[in-house]
Amino acid sequence: MNERKSIERPYLLFLGDAHDHLAAKTARGIVDWRRDWCLGQVRLEGCNASAGVDDVTVAEAAKQGARTLIIGVANRGGIIPDHWQDTLSEALDLGMDLASGLHMRLSDIPVLRDKAAAKGATLFDVRHPHREFPLGSGAKRAGKRLLTVGSDASVGKMYTTLAIEQELKARGVSADFRATGQTGIFIAGDGVSVDAVVSDFVSGATEWLSPANAPDHWDLIEGQGSLFHPSFAGVTLGLIHGAQPDAVVLCHEPSRTHMRGLPDWPLPDLKECLAANLSAARLTNPNVFCAGVAVNTSALDDAAAASVLSEISDAMELPCVDPMRGGVAAIVDRLL
Repeated sequence: MNERKSIERPYLLFLGDAHDHLAAKTARGIVDWRRDWCLGQVRLEGCNASAGVDDVTVAEAAKQGARTLIIGVANRGGIIPDHWQDTLSEALDLGMDLASGLHMRLSDIPVLRDKAAAKGATLFDVRHPHREFPLGSGAKRAGKRLLTVGSDASVGKMYTTLAIEQELKARGVSADFRATGQTGIFIAGDGVSVDAVVSDFVSGATEWLSPANAPDHWDLIEGQGSLFHPSFAGVTLGLIHGAQPDAVVLCHEPSRTHMRGLPDWPLPDLKECLAANLSAARLTNPNVFCAGVAVNTSALDDAAAASVLSEISDAMELPCVDPMRGGVAAIVDRLL
């Protein structure tokens, strides 16, 4: 396998027999941000999800030029079940590469590994690092960087980062989304799934992901986890130190009553949460500042969403927006 080969597009999204839309969140995330990269979707019998693109067969997709079949499903245990393998093998036979963000590796399945080798195809197991990383150095590097941080896990950090990239580019500002999770890697075409990096090297991997750049270029680094989540705080801290962020954006989901997956663990106070993130970030960038708060109000109606955004903005004395409802112009104004 060529470890430095980029994931080629257009993509064919494989939804398997996903039981609901949440299970297909990887495919849906790709379509939300890179619809023009997606040729269609393949669904097996019993699939109850859709990514919102046309259903096609593997053969039809191959004729239309699909280059990579992406497993767009997240299932319990991150496994690739046996009954998916006929479809994956067919894609290899028809000249496609395969890509997966699941814990189970495509390259550990003999029939797929052997067929890929015979066909000259690449198996992308994007959750698993394809190279070794140095220790973080903390050395100052050129360019500008923004990191999204969260009051909890899964609060919209990737969507916020992508929305900021979109807004900056619309204003003619040089900017790149830097992916740190499997869905983000499919959207960016490359990246590092930092939750699979050995803990000592998370900050070094983040430095590698967002290297020195032109003075006016923004690297927009997708955050992971939360400093206040006992399960994921370690990867968050490594990201903060390696990102060396000039700016952070605090992401929040206001309808939750506890930390994700931990019913007995309360959500942090937002001011306390922001202060802790800024304090941690000052280790590698003493001049870091907060550009605003991004709130996922998808569980609220319009009136309730507007009220929450106003309350948080007043309390934090910062721009507060829902990136998907009203855009991130106010955050980018402050950023620039």
